[in-house]
Amino acid sequence: MDAMEALMTRRSIRSFQAGEVVAEDDLMAILDAGRMAPSAGNLQPLFFIVVKNSEQKARVRAAAFDQEIISLASLVVAVCVDPERSAKYGDKGRNYFSSLDAANATENILLAAHALGYGACWVGGFDPKAMREVLGLPEDFRVVSLIPIGKAAAQPETPDRRTLKDMLRFDRWS
Repeated sequence: MDAMEALMTRRSIRSFQAGEVVAEDDLMAILDAGRMAPSAGNLQPLFFIVVKNSEQKARVRAAAFDQEIISLASLVVAVCVDPERSAKYGDKGRNYFSSLDAANATENILLAAHALGYGACWVGGFDPKAMREVLGLPEDFRVVSLIPIGKAAAQPETPDRRTLKDMLRFDRWS
């Protein structure tokens, strides 16, 4: 699958085939795509925690407001940041650039999973403090997103999207 096809056909997958696993080579390729995402100042504040164990997934699910998608997936990738790695840019680096870096990595992971035949979904609904505790992160670290990954049970319809004409401006707003 080429990049444009992956971009145009990726969908948020919220149901997965039971018992299907993500091949280890595929998982490493997916995470490597996340590693290669753009990073402000190339400071790379990212860390990935892969949760496969069903008991640990249950704890992650509880910290994610009991979202069923967490336990249905073969695995969950927690995209985390160490904000101090972005401190070169002061508070903006710690609080903004590090989160953007994690967002970039999240999108790369979603696209790579799709390109390799897996379904995935960006999950941002969780209690940050509880999730940090469940994952055993240092106090200053943050979880930015969770990405459940597995074999899709079904491919959802393409959602309605605003037109490019509605979104596009050149040079100025008006």
